[in-house]
Amino acid sequence: MKKILYTSAVALMALAACNNKPKDPKAELADLKKQQSEIAGKIAALETKSGAQDSSKVTDVNVVEVKQGNFTNYIQIQGRIDAQDNVTAYPQSPGTITAIRVKVGDHVSKGQVLVQLDDAVLRQNIAQIATQVDLNKTLYQRQKNLWDQKIGTEVQFLQAKTALEGSQKQMASLQQQAVMYSIKSPINGTVDQMDLKLGQVAQPGTTGIRIVNADILKVKADVPESYSGRVNLGDHVKILIPDAADSLDAVVTFAAKVIDPGSRSFAVEVKLPTRKTLRPNMTATLKIADYSSKTALVVPFKAIQKSEQGDYVFVDENGIAKQKTVKVGRVYGGSAEILSGIVAGDKLVTEGASDIEDGDRIKASSAN
Repeated sequence: MKKILYTSAVALMALAACNNKPKDPKAELADLKKQQSEIAGKIAALETKSGAQDSSKVTDVNVVEVKQGNFTNYIQIQGRIDAQDNVTAYPQSPGTITAIRVKVGDHVSKGQVLVQLDDAVLRQNIAQIATQVDLNKTLYQRQKNLWDQKIGTEVQFLQAKTALEGSQKQMASLQQQAVMYSIKSPINGTVDQMDLKLGQVAQPGTTGIRIVNADILKVKADVPESYSGRVNLGDHVKILIPDAADSLDAVVTFAAKVIDPGSRSFAVEVKLPTRKTLRPNMTATLKIADYSSKTALVVPFKAIQKSEQGDYVFVDENGIAKQKTVKVGRVYGGSAEILSGIVAGDKLVTEGASDIEDGDRIKASSAN
């Protein structure tokens, strides 16, 4: 067509160039309009002929057979790995550090003494009370023997018994105070952080040792309030740990019932199996399954076309593209769930769907 236009234009220019004699402008204008009309007629004829030829055009497309299968939709959020037991042990009484019995990286047991504070004065008091307890015990035993023989008075026996019990309670109290002059591990785990020195004065709540049980880990995350009705205890979770180049499947082991008023989110936790590659405070991506169907019609999302009238697809019906309006459900990972409009067994056009119209002839090949 461009060639015809170009030839016509050249002819007009040649005709104008060959006519050296000046012409009447009105006559020349009428002549040019006549030639323009003839050229327009030829263009229209060629367009009609070209349209007739296009009607026999066949478009190459790729198709897939629509089948029923599993479809799962996931909510993706960011979280971090935390130890199930991650605590800091503090002394219960102020005192000067006299012994440090562990170092960072040591494995410790529950109840093990990690740091000893100066309790010399207390131990002296305990020694004095211990002597008093022994004396009171002897006096009580002798007074009891006499009372058993009906010798002496009941008041003497009760006084000896009271003195013994009083000294024993005083001893127990001092021993409880002695426990406060040490830092003990409240869990089984590993010493993760400690910055203590001999001679340093330890204070309750400020001087401590962090102990982590890295054998029991969990992922903690905050889920937006908008998903409160879609995330529940026991939901399947895919966990990706980029820094460890690791992934695993688990379930939601805790989902808070209360929405945080500040962040408008609620907390979830997922317990993790023991793995050497995982460490507390690692970043983790959680993909929580909030919807699943085992009999869904799942198609590639790219096959779905959109218009003002709604979503539609093309199916191959004996080499003819047939447009069908569809109702789309959830979309995830490049796949879409079709709720209505097509059925299992339909040949769905994927590649080339945007290049065809309803009724076009197509040549289908199976998509890889």
